[in-house]
Amino acid sequence: MTKILLTGITGQVGQELQETLTSVGEVIGVNRQQLDLTQPEQIHNAIAEIKPDIIINAAAYTAVDKAEKESELAMAINANAPKAMAEAANKISATLVHISTDYVFDGTNHTPYTEDEVTNPLGVYGKSKLLGETGIRQICDRHIILRTAWVYGSRGHGNFVKTMLRLGSQREELRVVADQIGSPTWAYDIAVAITQLVSGQLEKGDAAIPMGTYNYTNSGLASWYDFAIAIFTEAQKLGFPLKIQQVLPITTADYPTPAQRPSYSVLSKVKFTKTLGINPPYWRDSLIEMLTQWRTLTSN
Repeated sequence: MTKILLTGITGQVGQELQETLTSVGEVIGVNRQQLDLTQPEQIHNAIAEIKPDIIINAAAYTAVDKAEKESELAMAINANAPKAMAEAANKISATLVHISTDYVFDGTNHTPYTEDEVTNPLGVYGKSKLLGETGIRQICDRHIILRTAWVYGSRGHGNFVKTMLRLGSQREELRVVADQIGSPTWAYDIAVAITQLVSGQLEKGDAAIPMGTYNYTNSGLASWYDFAIAIFTEAQKLGFPLKIQQVLPITTADYPTPAQRPSYSVLSKVKFTKTLGINPPYWRDSLIEMLTQWRTLTSN
């Protein structure tokens, strides 16, 4: 049976992967207490001991604004840890699957970013994730890097959807940034995409999925303002307790943050779609599914 080592099992995507990957093989999940990703030696030892066929790194330092002050920690987890995983994977001929981000781009495009476009991260978080990608490419030939964006889910810690639902239950008016454009993406869909890529890796000969970098998000695009409106519209239909009466669009300049964010970070899914023959679900359809699931969980 295929043995899969999965990091980041308490995160949004990690929790989903623990379920979707059971169709592929035996999943050995580790959290930060079991494997300290700031310690490269621990990473080497764990991989040498477990001897997985596939390593999936769903762990990351994702606090975009805090990263500006905690650059050493962000670099340790997002840059150095993937490099250590790549080194350890190479020694046992394992495949390394790593989740990356739209923040490796600067957002100056007006058309979706392909996998081959020039990167130019704006902040520490994006720089640390790019260094992680670079380290993997330089060290481990057997790798898949999956770039995604605007992740939310019913599991794991806070995200935009959960934040909007919380604030919308407390306030009648909210202001939301309307000049940053991306593709809201359900963590479950990411887990399914990774599972499909991993399954494809196990195929033989010409049927095997090629290694390399893939973009994956839900299809379509939206601003944070559009996303918020959709969340409240669909949540109200499902009977979520909301006080919200008005959502006002604001600019990025109206809501300054420590880290600069790309104003346009839509990722092209053409490579993923052509390779697997699968179109990612439309973002609003997935949002409805997530809200339905979350409503059931919170009602019990």
